[in-house]
Amino acid sequence: MPASYLKDLKKLEKKLDYNFKDIELLLEALTHTSYSNEAPRERIPHNERLEFLGDAVLGLVVVEELFMAKEHLKESEMAKLKAFLVSKSVLAKLARNIKLGSYLRLGKGEETSGGREKENILADAMEAVFGAIFLDSDYTEAKRVITKLMRKRLDSTIKTKHSHDYKTELQELSQHIFGMLPEYRTVKEEGQEHSKEFTVDVFINGKKMGRGKGKSKKEAQIKAARGALKKLKTLEK
Repeated sequence: MPASYLKDLKKLEKKLDYNFKDIELLLEALTHTSYSNEAPRERIPHNERLEFLGDAVLGLVVVEELFMAKEHLKESEMAKLKAFLVSKSVLAKLARNIKLGSYLRLGKGEETSGGREKENILADAMEAVFGAIFLDSDYTEAKRVITKLMRKRLDSTIKTKHSHDYKTELQELSQHIFGMLPEYRTVKEEGQEHSKEFTVDVFINGKKMGRGKGKSKKEAQIKAARGALKKLKTLEK
């Protein structure tokens, strides 16, 4: 393993806030099947087994967080929120936040086809890293790393009970159709300080596309984005 790559892995460990006792586990977690397949005689281990393990560890961490939440979520709510929190889109965003793609070992074909930014590859590698941390330490340490990386996402999802990232989807669709980002404007604040209700409009290309109300600006924005998505998807048909 080149010394420069080992140095890069130290940077990744810092982002994860975890130092591996067995660095080979992290290396395996970052190795895509395409890289392993290009040198079959070397039998380089790839990350599919660690991904399988990491998926199970992540699922338990998320379920535990949902179960212990002060909101006392119903079983049906927990199931829906868990499915969202362990989804490929959420995991890929986590991976992008720590620039995981830049550390992956990919085959030449996958490299040239933009594999470092592919949602599936990033999400699978993120799960594999979680699996590697679990094997290198224990569940408690794996949970610490996972919850630290997911804290904002966990808290906002539990608070709003929204199992879909409407704002991100609207942003991506708006850029695809109009080449610009949506703009959120708070048009009204009503009620006492401890029980306010916010009204937010979302504009795209200067045109109002949706309105939402909520107990926080974020909740109102999410509802506005959901309305705008319905309208945009109708226009696309």
